[in-house]
Amino acid sequence: MRKVDLLFAEYSKSHRNATNKFIHWFCVPLIFCSILGFISLIPSPHFCISYFGCISIISLIAIVIISLYYIRLSLLIGFIMIFTMLLAEHFIYCTNISLGKQSWIIYLSVFLITWILQFIGHKIEGKKPSFLKDIQFLLIGPIWLLSFILKKTGIRY
Repeated sequence: MRKVDLLFAEYSKSHRNATNKFIHWFCVPLIFCSILGFISLIPSPHFCISYFGCISIISLIAIVIISLYYIRLSLLIGFIMIFTMLLAEHFIYCTNISLGKQSWIIYLSVFLITWILQFIGHKIEGKKPSFLKDIQFLLIGPIWLLSFILKKTGIRY
């Protein structure tokens, strides 16, 4: 069995309850995006691309590191996540431009509310979050959800 499948199987052990899964479908992507949002606020030079916006060098480095981890697990998942993170960065850029220095409040609010909901989901589940056992599960959550979409559409990852 491939490492990615082993990680999904392990992650699934604490995500069997329908309510907990439902909460994860909303909270995991929002947590992921809020973290990207926080990273985007770290002062650094930016690259600007027409019709896309700007992305900080630190955000770009984070995306590259995360993408390398995902590509190591699955080439297809890695490329989908690169596209997803760049799309998220576009919306983060728009948020940063429209709210200016106040955008951190949005990222913090989303981060805190979604983590509270996640812990409620795990309380309902009756199991601790996977990342308490292994920190890499913080990166597995988003691609675990993606794997359901790929399986539903018949795409092998």
